[in-house]
Amino acid sequence: MSKFTTIAGIATFALLASGASAQWVPGSEIAGQTVQVETNGVVNNISFQPGGAATITTPSGNVIPASWTANAGQLCLRSGTASECFPYSQPFQAGQSVTATSSCGATSRWLANATNQPAQPAARSLGERG
Repeated sequence: MSKFTTIAGIATFALLASGASAQWVPGSEIAGQTVQVETNGVVNNISFQPGGAATITTPSGNVIPASWTANAGQLCLRSGTASECFPYSQPFQAGQSVTATSSCGATSRWLANATNQPAQPAARSLGERG
């Protein structure tokens, strides 16, 4: 292995390990996924679609159209005239529940069944030296 190849490999590893790769985009890990939300013993399933559309499926099977946004440290759901926001400062992890109190004062337990993988940074070409 040439000295240049060794240095290039170390530099690439350092860049990836430094966290300079991809930044978390709020909502990106749940877009296209379903999250179980338990409030006062009732579990609803919320499907978060890319672009801000959502559906809330109740235990009885009713499907309620909704919308969602994720920014400024809040995950907000809107359905009809009702709106509720929850603190949201880090990505959901599949299988790990999160307890949060909403802007309406309701405490809920959120459980993502699955999450999207973070986007991988584009490979940088260091070029060849001849």
